[in-house]
Amino acid sequence: MGLPSILGVRKRSSVEKSATPENADTPTKGSAAPSTDGTLISADEPSTLTPHNVKRATRVRKGFAISASVSSFLSLIFLILVIIGNTYPRAVLRDLYFFKLDLADIIPTSVPNASLINSIAQSIGLHDFYQVGLWNFCEGYENVGITFCSPPSKLYFFNPVEILTSELLSGATIALPTAVVTILDVLLIASNIMFGFFLTSAGITTVLVFASPFALRSRWWSLPLAVLAGLNSLFVGAACVVGSVISFVFNYAATAQSDLNIHAEVGVPMFVLMWMASGLALWTFIAHAGMGCCCVSRRDIMTGRRRVKNGVVQAR
Repeated sequence: MGLPSILGVRKRSSVEKSATPENADTPTKGSAAPSTDGTLISADEPSTLTPHNVKRATRVRKGFAISASVSSFLSLIFLILVIIGNTYPRAVLRDLYFFKLDLADIIPTSVPNASLINSIAQSIGLHDFYQVGLWNFCEGYENVGITFCSPPSKLYFFNPVEILTSELLSGATIALPTAVVTILDVLLIASNIMFGFFLTSAGITTVLVFASPFALRSRWWSLPLAVLAGLNSLFVGAACVVGSVISFVFNYAATAQSDLNIHAEVGVPMFVLMWMASGLALWTFIAHAGMGCCCVSRRDIMTGRRRVKNGVVQAR
């Protein structure tokens, strides 16, 4: 009578063991289970999603994210220099201008008593040169340097007719090239657009410096960052084009009048800085756009969209 009882106990014990929570929670082949730190571990390869392997699998994306952030940082530095250039007669800043008008010998030497006339022009208020930045203009003499910079003002526009005639004695006038006068209204609008685009780009670039590393988490972060970087690249590129056009137009118009000995030059350091900022902004956009469609993210791995083995992403 005792033998059936023992067998029944053993049978029930085996059934209960198979229904224990420990065995019930064991994942089947191909499924994923949470680890102690909350990450997903493949039941096929339970040791593949270690932090080290995930880090190795996402290193390409991390490189692009860091590259985008560093590019934005460098672009921001160049934009700041462009924005504050020519605002004060200090080292570095005084050499950053869009264009410069040289009036030291405004009367050609072929004119009788040209030197005397040029000296008189200086004595009644005409300076040797005028250089223009984003916020103001500076003036000075060749043998002295910059003697005055106008107070910075938003949406600044350099009007040579107004400035030069205001510095001469009452009732005195100076003949300027007709081409300069006729394009002032167009240049005023273009100058305001350039001013707004440069400041907007500086603000967006600041955001991208700190937001770019978030693209490492997921492709969903790359989409808004790519859109933002694209707009920023468009703004700074347009500002550079407008600034270049304004500078070359003034350069052409000022030297087009053969009756006056006016020289003009574009500010090479300013051009280098603003176009480097534009190039870096374009790279930031390319990096974020690339991360939106390529490069494995952490979310891709954790959700099982990409499998990792020994830090190497496996083909789907």
